Amino acid sequence: MKPRITLAETQLPDGSTLALQEHDGRKSLLIHGQQICGPATRAAEEELARLACAPFRPARQPSLFFIGLGLGHSLATVSAELKQKRGTFIVAEPLAALPEWHRQHLPESPLLTDPRVVLESDCGPSGLIRHAGLLHAILLHLDASPTGPRNRPWVDDRRWVSAAYEALQPGGLLAIAGSRHLTNLTRNLQRSGFEVAEFTVPASPDAKKTRLLPIWLARKGRAAE
Repeated sequence: MKPRITLAETQLPDGSTLALQEHDGRKSLLIHGQQICGPATRAAEEELARLACAPFRPARQPSLFFIGLGLGHSLATVSAELKQKRGTFIVAEPLAALPEWHRQHLPESPLLTDPRVVLESDCGPSGLIRHAGLLHAILLHLDASPTGPRNRPWVDDRRWVSAAYEALQPGGLLAIAGSRHLTNLTRNLQRSGFEVAEFTVPASPDAKKTRLLPIWLARKGRAAE
C-alpha cells in the first residue's frame, strides 16, 4: 500500500491546519484529515469551469474571477478552454502559502505557466467590487474555495452575492459547485437578481456507480448586444 506523503502544512486563521498531501501521484488539500480539494472535487471543478467558459468562447477579452486557487483544477480547465491571448484570469487567494506550494510542488500549474493569470488576495465583497461590471464569470467551489466570515461559504453572505452581481457584466455567470445540494441557494441567488440553472455531474466519471454533485449557474440577465 502506497503511503500518504505530507508535502507542506500551514495554519489557517481559525487555528486549523491545512495540509498538502500526495498519494499514488495524486495531490490533495486536507483540513483535519478531510479532503477539501483533490480527486474528490476535481471532476466537479473541471465541469464547472467548462460550463462557465461555454458562453464566452467568442469573447475577445474574457475576464474570469476565481474564488481561491485550490490545486488549480478549475484554472487549468479555463486556461485550456479559452485561448484568447488577451484574456484575464484573476485568482483571489488570501492564503499566501498556497501559491508558494504551487511553485514548489505543482510545476504544471497555470499560475506558473499561463501569463494571463493574475493573483490577488481579496475574495470578499471589496475584492469583487474592484472589478464592477467587468467580469464574464466568477467561479467558486463550496468545499475547495476559501470561506467567508464565521467560516461560512461566501454565498451565504448577502453582501458578497450582491457584490458578485455588480462585478459581472450583463450576461455574466456566477458558477458554483459543491459536494452536496444546498436547499436555499437557488432561491437566495434569485432574490439577488440572478437567473439560476442547476446541473449535476458525476463525482467520478469513470466509475460505474457514482454519486452526483451539484452545480449552479447564476446568470446576470442577458448579455449586452
